[in-house]
Amino acid sequence: MTGARDGRVADRVADLTVDGHTLHVAVRPADGSGRTPLLLVNGIGAALGLLDPFVDALPPDVETIRFDPPGVGGSPAPVLPYHLPGLAAAVDGLLSRLGRGRVDVLGYSWGGALAQQLALGSPGRVRRLVLVATGTGALMVPGPPSVLARMLTGRRYHDPEHAREVAGRIYGGTMRTRPERAAEVLGTGRTTGPGDRGYRFQLLAAASWTSLPFLPLLHVPTLVVAGEDDPVVPVVNARILHRGIAGSQLHLHPGGHLALLTEPHELAPVVDAFLAAPDDPGAVPAG
Repeated sequence: MTGARDGRVADRVADLTVDGHTLHVAVRPADGSGRTPLLLVNGIGAALGLLDPFVDALPPDVETIRFDPPGVGGSPAPVLPYHLPGLAAAVDGLLSRLGRGRVDVLGYSWGGALAQQLALGSPGRVRRLVLVATGTGALMVPGPPSVLARMLTGRRYHDPEHAREVAGRIYGGTMRTRPERAAEVLGTGRTTGPGDRGYRFQLLAAASWTSLPFLPLLHVPTLVVAGEDDPVVPVVNARILHRGIAGSQLHLHPGGHLALLTEPHELAPVVDAFLAAPDDPGAVPAG
């Protein structure tokens, strides 16, 4: 679980129930700053601690908020499947419970879908949006079938040898040359991986959702970040997001799907520069 590193204050951890979902939440306080808090939404099957490398690479004056989706990490799985609009509404309520107003939101992979839905459904909540290694949901350009087949289970989070075997093919980037790092990066055997039901519910939620027709309605400053060697989410999906979201910025890097975790010191400054840039004084806040 996350804790204090490099002299920073440890995360404040709690389990909060909102709209029928009990979510395991970690808030890393800022080091005396008035900056907008950053909500991070993780990839499929990933517990919130997997984003530690990226969070640690951010400046200490950025407060971060993370949570485990239902059925992942410390959040129990619901009895019935959920849909992304409902979960986004629960996250909006979670932020209210935490006493936060407007936040910046970073959505990574599966979390990029939930982040887009939050910005669409609660536009007054999101100041800036960062979409990393993600697409438009059910209506996107898929990766090769051989890659997608290996994403249908969360085995890589429980079986270190399996993680090593599949890492290069499904994640690309540095996992092609150093697949032995996969278990470490994914927290295999170290963190609480997803349960079968929680993982299936995440798959179902993404399979029944798309943002493609609604991208023109995303009136929030957006940064799209993508790796040019990402077998899971081919880079063309980043170009689709960029073209569909008016005024968005696009940052491409040579890495793969896990670059946010494996090369955080390269990507954190890119994200931080976008979040710290002055707001456009002529822009009308959404909502």
